[in-house]
Amino acid sequence: MGSAVLATRGVSVRFGGVHALADVDFEAEAGAITAIIGPNGAGKTTLLNVISGMVAPSGGSIRFDGRDITAAPAHERARAGMVRTFQNLEIFSNMTVLENVAMGCHGRLSVPAWHSMLRTPRSRRIEADIRREAMEALEFVGMAEYAQATAKDLAFGRQRALELARALAARPRLLLLDEPAAGLNIAETQALAAMIVRIRDTYGLSVILVEHDMELVMGISDAIMVLCFGQTISRGTPTQVQKDPKVVAAYLGGDEE
Repeated sequence: MGSAVLATRGVSVRFGGVHALADVDFEAEAGAITAIIGPNGAGKTTLLNVISGMVAPSGGSIRFDGRDITAAPAHERARAGMVRTFQNLEIFSNMTVLENVAMGCHGRLSVPAWHSMLRTPRSRRIEADIRREAMEALEFVGMAEYAQATAKDLAFGRQRALELARALAARPRLLLLDEPAAGLNIAETQALAAMIVRIRDTYGLSVILVEHDMELVMGISDAIMVLCFGQTISRGTPTQVQKDPKVVAAYLGGDEE
């Protein structure tokens, strides 16, 4: 772990009269798993949308790897190494598993259209590289045997693993996970937790995690920030956050002492 790979300063977002985020300062250290938690409507996904470039902030700034990306569109952030998964499955249902994962490679290994049309040696070489890297990602998440299966025919838990494989195929430096455990059973959630840690350790990347499953969050996070009604109410290690009276009040609805 080291310096912050991603930092927001004073980030605010307004939707009409609703203040979804208010002056949020957030940091994710290099090589760390950093979680963003909070009650429903706290602004967690909105913050992830701002970080990934899907929502423009009303105020504040965002820096990725020391570079100001506040005005950068989502595709530029992706090219810089920021890759995201979504709460709702985002897969190509009628494509094979391998084809889905290969889509993650195309931002790095694209080839001019005329090369593809003429089947030039360059296009064949890049296509072979894409297939190899896609298979490596599938092997990593334990999905190699399903490479030729149609994505829509997979069980839900395997579709989640497919999303992770596609994200890994993009070779991210920062992986943004939006409720990756949504819809998973206990065993699948435990396997996911181990997978996220293995991804971080194997690829040496940083992870920002938005998740409602507190057992998963507390078990794998290096640092946690807690949002409530768009404002930061706590930050620290899992132990520190769990002991914070503001966090207890936000989740249980009690009065803060």
